[in-house]
Amino acid sequence: MGQTDAVNDTLAQLNNLDITLKILFLITILSLAPSILITVTAFVRIVIVLSLLRHALGIPQSPPNQVIIAFSLFLTFFVMKPVFDDINGNAIQPYLKKEIGDMEAIERAKEPVKKFMLKNTRKEDLKLFLDIAGEKPKSPDEVSMVSLIPAFMISEIKTAFEIVFIIFLPFLIIDMLVASILMSMGMMMIPPMLISLPFKLILFVLADGFELLTKALIQSYQ
Repeated sequence: MGQTDAVNDTLAQLNNLDITLKILFLITILSLAPSILITVTAFVRIVIVLSLLRHALGIPQSPPNQVIIAFSLFLTFFVMKPVFDDINGNAIQPYLKKEIGDMEAIERAKEPVKKFMLKNTRKEDLKLFLDIAGEKPKSPDEVSMVSLIPAFMISEIKTAFEIVFIIFLPFLIIDMLVASILMSMGMMMIPPMLISLPFKLILFVLADGFELLTKALIQSYQ
């Protein structure tokens, strides 16, 4: 009886330790959630484009940062919805029903995210980090997340800057035209930005700029 009680106590302690480790792991994941959201989703590209759009218009403080971040988050959730649905159906729900274990749930949750990042990562960027890490994967499934995540982020930043460059062009032309007209009229004391800002705003509104930009950002992932 004494040995049986000792075994039961040991199993109870291991069970409590297992629960404690799970709680610690969950707290760690929740604390890292903002970083994970930024690094493995569409958030980086969207927030860069929307932030630099303000500079192209000449109003770097409007919309405020809170609005930009909130809009970027909702667009990110919209773009990532198929990935989140895949994770929920193949990893979270089976885990909640106790059909799979912890590690299998993590592996299943990682696969849709990895597939999304591979689809939106430039080959040259991925090759750069694979060469630095000395990895030679034979298939996309063998690419490590350590190399994939920074390659994905660099690709997202490059794509965002390319989109912003296209956005800047029409507003730059308006600034140059206004500056040329003011100089030809001898009105060099008037800041060109003061005159060009209303024209850029009305051009952006009449062209349905926000709708077109949002559509372009969403379609860039499809």
